[in-house]
Amino acid sequence: MSLGSYKILGVDPGTNILGYAILSVDGNQLKVIHFGVLHLDKYEDHHDKLKEIFLQIQEIIETYRPAQLAIEAPFYGKNVQSMLKLGRAQGVAMAAGMTMGLSIEEYAPKKVKQSITGNGNASKEQVAAMLENILKIKIDSKYLDATDALGVAVCHYNQNGPLKSAKPPVKTRKKAADWSSFVKDNPQKVIKP
Repeated sequence: MSLGSYKILGVDPGTNILGYAILSVDGNQLKVIHFGVLHLDKYEDHHDKLKEIFLQIQEIIETYRPAQLAIEAPFYGKNVQSMLKLGRAQGVAMAAGMTMGLSIEEYAPKKVKQSITGNGNASKEQVAAMLENILKIKIDSKYLDATDALGVAVCHYNQNGPLKSAKPPVKTRKKAADWSSFVKDNPQKVIKP
């Protein structure tokens, strides 16, 4: 990969279905590497689900080697227990990313929708249609949770853009002949009492 190339792991946390997506960024070019869902409803015990999220996220990271993890933040709903479970799923996914050395950023669902469609109240279908257009891919409706994860990854890119060179260009400046010349050439650096 060239300078400014990296991969983003997008995650839409859930305790029954967790969506994930790997987005490759090369300058201004975005390419979907892989996206899918983890079906966790086969596990009855909540702790088993959390353990599986942790292990599966680590496996995805080992396989695709993303540098960053973008995750959707839980939103407040009427069911406190559901929100608590969703928050745990998010925390476990984040912990898996942290232990693998990824930088992590979280985004509110409205922020993701706004970033992709321009409307913070857009439906999953509207987000999917816009992502198909942006990324030039076809998305099957059975992967809407994966689409949300892809949306989080694209939102993260929209917030941060291509990585910049680690070393900024060296500025050459002329050396001032004396202090008065420096002050004359750099008035913005002079602090007046």
